[in-house]
Amino acid sequence: MTSTEPGAGTAAGSGPADPTGLVLAIDAGNSKTDVAVVTKDGRVTGTARGGGFRPPVVGVETAVDVLADAVRRAFAEAGVTAVEHVSACLANADLPVEEEQLAAALDARAWGASVEVRNDTFAILRAGIADPRGVAVVCGAGINCVGMRPDGRTARFPAIGRISGDWGGGWGLAEEALWHAARAEDGRGGPTALTRTLPAHFGLDSMYALIEALHLERIGNARRHELTPVLFATAVDGDPVARGLVDRLAEEVVAMATVALTRLDLLAEETPVLLGGSILAARHPQLDDRIGELLAARAPKA
Repeated sequence: MTSTEPGAGTAAGSGPADPTGLVLAIDAGNSKTDVAVVTKDGRVTGTARGGGFRPPVVGVETAVDVLADAVRRAFAEAGVTAVEHVSACLANADLPVEEEQLAAALDARAWGASVEVRNDTFAILRAGIADPRGVAVVCGAGINCVGMRPDGRTARFPAIGRISGDWGGGWGLAEEALWHAARAEDGRGGPTALTRTLPAHFGLDSMYALIEALHLERIGNARRHELTPVLFATAVDGDPVARGLVDRLAEEVVAMATVALTRLDLLAEETPVLLGGSILAARHPQLDDRIGELLAARAPKA
């Protein structure tokens, strides 16, 4: 976890200035991108939605092309060709150096006179608070956490997978569910209903059949994300292994939030903790309740 000074990820703009003072707001996740042209007083004049933003998979320029299509449509609706400032919260901008690289790539498109890029977890923080004081945890395809103080100090994690100590997110939960179900079926692990519910989701009758279908890509790799809702449904039905995975996710969410609060010297002060991303936004009762219990014990001012 590192702290960055204010202004990380900002590039001096070379694009045309726009006298109307409009802002282009971009919220780009792994699965979808939302774009809005907004006036300084908050009035929305144009919006568009595009595909997912995945530079590690397709490359920076191709990923920015996905943004460009949505920006073009939002600009057309707003009746402009450029704005004064571009504020982009982007998935996969996990390190300050990546924010800077992506800011330069967006700046080259000349959408605005200035560009600021931050990790998309900052969008959750901004959406839930009026002042720059709080912590946000996102759990969608992956998991991440950021925090901010009014003086501009931030706390964050690399959040690039297991090599940076991450556990959880939709992809990680699906992998864990498959692991436990495979071992339960062949006898290496204890029993779990996941041996039935995971393959049944794809119309298969065994984990062996599911493993074969995934390995031979008869079921596309991207469809593994579909197994995360199955995991939660199996937990609701009372399966101990599935419930244990949900509880562990709650532990991870609270661990990240508590560390961020501690690093920003906010643990002893009343501070909002915002939760976002498809998994946390789904409001699974077991997950929500456990997060609440753990936060109350470890960060009672949160």
